[in-house]
Amino acid sequence: MADYIISCCSTADVTEEYLKEKNIEHICFHYYLDDKAYQDDLYKSMSPEAFYQAMVDGAMTKTSQVNADEFAEYFRCFLEQGKNVIHLTLASGISGVINSARIAAEELNEEFSDCKVVVFDSLTASAGYGLFMDKLASLRDSGYDFDALVDWTEKHIQNTWFFTTDLTFFIRGGRISKISGWFGTALNICPLLNINKEGKLIPRQKCRGKKLVKKACLAAIKDHIADGVYYDENIFITHSVCYDDAREMADMLEEAFPNMKEKVRIFDIGPTIGAHTGPGTVAIGFWGKEKEE
Repeated sequence: MADYIISCCSTADVTEEYLKEKNIEHICFHYYLDDKAYQDDLYKSMSPEAFYQAMVDGAMTKTSQVNADEFAEYFRCFLEQGKNVIHLTLASGISGVINSARIAAEELNEEFSDCKVVVFDSLTASAGYGLFMDKLASLRDSGYDFDALVDWTEKHIQNTWFFTTDLTFFIRGGRISKISGWFGTALNICPLLNINKEGKLIPRQKCRGKKLVKKACLAAIKDHIADGVYYDENIFITHSVCYDDAREMADMLEEAFPNMKEKVRIFDIGPTIGAHTGPGTVAIGFWGKEKEE
């Protein structure tokens, strides 16, 4: 058993069962439906179907990141056990949560001399974030000690691509203007986006309909999986109550990369990310060559 903890936020969008299986700790974001507060507790308190239906029915959503006091309390329990901690946060281009985590870590690292907390910006979200944690767990289990895993984490990164079939909540959240959103909806535009090397969500292509955006997404993934180097790595797919779209993307990936069969895993997009994307979004995390600007 490793003498350190690997940890993430709930925005890695995997299940509690997966985290237990991989021995990964997590801390929960918060979200609100019509000003009623909930923990982003991996859908223990509310199902994905109920959450997204509330959005469709007009509930107003907002999210709240983990604050420094919450992180301090969370990290402290591991340090008191004599455990070092590697914690990855949601991309800094999406959330300021890394600042809270680093404030807590700095205070605790001064207090504890025999162990420490190291905080990293994952530069990704949802499927890519969960995939990053999957890799860290595998390396830990293969024998990487704390310092080796810290060094590896500093040097590596993966890609995350998103597409959405419903612009409603991108418009509501201000990520797409109302005019652009109206034309996009009228023309059945499904935007293809990814997270760049600064951790920001960037539109890359505008596709007419699901069929074309899935083909564009597959082409982008093929372009970024470099020279067969990453062909044996896992791929994570997350979705917001559009399992059939996620499953079709998984089938397309397994057909394109036959040796990835049984290495594609599908999860739900959690309420923190989903509060901003709404239903109809698919995210794909994979290991590949360096991200774009």
